Amino acid sequence: EQQGYQCYLPTLASEKMVRGNLTVAEQPLFPRYLFIRQEPEGLPQSWAPIRSTKGVSRLVSFGLEPAKVHNELIDLIRSQQSTAHLQPTRLFTPGERVRLNTGAFASLEGIYQMADGERRAMVLIELMSKPVTISVAPSNIQKIN
Repeated sequence: EQQGYQCYLPTLASEKMVRGNLTVAEQPLFPRYLFIRQEPEGLPQSWAPIRSTKGVSRLVSFGLEPAKVHNELIDLIRSQQSTAHLQPTRLFTPGERVRLNTGAFASLEGIYQMADGERRAMVLIELMSKPVTISVAPSNIQKIN
């Protein structure tokens, strides 16, 4: 946080695969964007401290004027973000069609049932004309689009 500026990076909790395990991680809601509030509003200040911040390539601008986002929109994003953190976005959803990648059932299609902890997932497949639920590593399945 630079003097005279407040920064806000909206994030969203989502499930992702890390070393073969399903984990919940914070992901930027708007990757590569940072919202900055200039304090106090209306007073001309230099953008040099922001431009010289490591990782900043440029400001989103219209002509020479930096783009402005109304406080109401930021408040709305914050309120949506606070409710979204209650339930992270899942990598797989129950009922979704998946394909097994490895093992004895490689290339079989099934229906994702649920996570069975961080290291296993339950998948419903058809084996000898009967539905069978198997437990597999989440890294061994992929979504079928």
